[in-house]
Amino acid sequence: MKKRIALISEHASPIAAIGGADTGGQNIAVAELARHLAALGYEIDIFTRWDDRRLPKTLNWRDGIRIIHVEAGPVTFIPKEKLLPYMTAFTKDMLRFIKAENNRYKLIHAHFFMSALVAADIKQKLGIPFIVTFHALARVRRIHQGRNDWFPDEGFAIEERVVAEADQIVALCPQDRDDLINLYQADPGKITVIPNGFRPDEIYPLDKLFVRMALKLDPKEKIILQLGRMVPRKGVDNVIKALGYMRSKHNFEARLLIVGGESDEPDPGITPEIGRLQKLAKAEGVSDLVTFVGRRTRDMLHYYYSAADVFTTTPWYEPFGITPLESMACGTPVIGSNVGGIKSTIVDGKTGFLVPPNDPVLLGRRIIELLSSNKLMMYFKENAIRHVNESYTWMKATHLTANMYERIATQSPLRAEDEDDSLSYIDDSFEALIETIEKSRRKIRLATLDSAQAIYRSLARGGKVLVCGNGGSAAEAQHFAAELVGRFEATGRRGLPVMALTADTAFVTAWANDFTFEEVFARQVEAYGQPGDVLVVISSSGQSPNLLKAIRAARKREMFCIGLLGKEGGAAGELTDINIIVPSNETSRIQEVQLHVLHVLSHLIEQQIMADDQNVIQITEEWSISQFQMAGLSGKTADKRKIRHESTKCDR
Repeated sequence: MKKRIALISEHASPIAAIGGADTGGQNIAVAELARHLAALGYEIDIFTRWDDRRLPKTLNWRDGIRIIHVEAGPVTFIPKEKLLPYMTAFTKDMLRFIKAENNRYKLIHAHFFMSALVAADIKQKLGIPFIVTFHALARVRRIHQGRNDWFPDEGFAIEERVVAEADQIVALCPQDRDDLINLYQADPGKITVIPNGFRPDEIYPLDKLFVRMALKLDPKEKIILQLGRMVPRKGVDNVIKALGYMRSKHNFEARLLIVGGESDEPDPGITPEIGRLQKLAKAEGVSDLVTFVGRRTRDMLHYYYSAADVFTTTPWYEPFGITPLESMACGTPVIGSNVGGIKSTIVDGKTGFLVPPNDPVLLGRRIIELLSSNKLMMYFKENAIRHVNESYTWMKATHLTANMYERIATQSPLRAEDEDDSLSYIDDSFEALIETIEKSRRKIRLATLDSAQAIYRSLARGGKVLVCGNGGSAAEAQHFAAELVGRFEATGRRGLPVMALTADTAFVTAWANDFTFEEVFARQVEAYGQPGDVLVVISSSGQSPNLLKAIRAARKREMFCIGLLGKEGGAAGELTDINIIVPSNETSRIQEVQLHVLHVLSHLIEQQIMADDQNVIQITEEWSISQFQMAGLSGKTADKRKIRHESTKCDR
């Protein structure tokens, strides 16, 4: 039985165009959370306000995800600051939908304070527990924006009520958690810190020269990128002032690309903030250095991140900030404000720099420092890619969220007394395995074939295969070696030189005890590995230090590296030549599919080796017969010799 979850995001639809005044990080967060929850087996309904009659009331968006457009006020765009009066209608329409479909939601996850108001009212009527991610807190926003904050004052009381009534609160960063406790007296036991993330299959580094050619940018120019919503609090004016300081005080010039706005063209009539920034650029004497690009689709963003030398983001405040993650994922260092979520995602002096939010002079100096040192830029680039892939992916965020859901759902009074948890678990586990296998079949078949061919080529040239892993993966490594040294399906084939590094328990325990467990596999690779050999690492996460060091040791010995991984590949996925990444975040599902992949590899390798051995035998027989014939032996005698040869043939 699949678990149905309701997400509420009253103004931030997952299908809205990103980059406008009311569309940004929350839209992305809701979309990605829904996508990844569905991949884990949840059924997701996203409730968002209906603002376009061209869209159906119920949209089957993706497998396992529906978007429910709720009638709340006129079916047209309304700024989010003016939506609060329509939340009563939103609640009524959502209740009608729930009752009409007889849906038994395990829980509701509300995004933003108005969605949380709806969730709190529904909890009162139906008893459904709810979780809230605020994305921005009214008191914090008012502190930083003052009169520029146009949300009604009623938001303060609503947030206080929601904090008290929510079953759990998601804080996006440590600062968010502190604000909830200090400004709202939130119960620390009800707060879970779960940062937003990025998708490695969507945001990844591209060759700088290639993307600059594709975007028609000067390949030699120093480029600063500013990307995001075009609103005053994002601090784009701070970057323009820094550009003016750099030119006037240091005679240092760089191109500033500003991506964002309400339209594909940078139209001040549609996006007033662009007009204000254009005037500022002129006043600072840098109009010729500033290029307003307009809004761009998400599939183009990693082109801009990769084309830039540095990404700047200096808002007055920022509850989290997804764009710094995306920039670092593309290997572009970030200079960001030392506020909110940004100060927790950027590692100052390692993946970029942190600066005060309104200090264009210091910002300009940091930009010059970074752009003047290729060594520093490369250092930041390598650290940035590693940092975000280890800590800030949507898969990791979703795994943490799902754990929280299960914790809340098990405490819910909605659980039926006759619900058989054990049988439900068995059914769900089979369904999850079947779903993972289906996804794997589509996604990893080519990588599996490439891996089999790489191992075969090494063995055919006289090379060998080293295999390693930890825990359950160690058992799978030994299983794989046993299949190839012994036999998998084919009888009569020769043994193949495949060694499971975990099998040498005397060495592993001695080296781990006397030196460090992180070096045990690397040490064996140094001892046994030769150029042209293959190293296979098996891991459900791809993060184990001893595996990473083994791969680096194999690289030094010019070995070919294959990763049989899960959970998006982890750090190991960046180091191996071929990745077979099982598309799941559950360790048990990953290991089950990995064992199947090892059996498939064994079959493919074995069949190719057998075919080669038969070819050698056939060639040897033909050569022997021809020699007999040349010696004047009769065909009958030759046939007898052939029979004798069959009885004594051996593998090459």
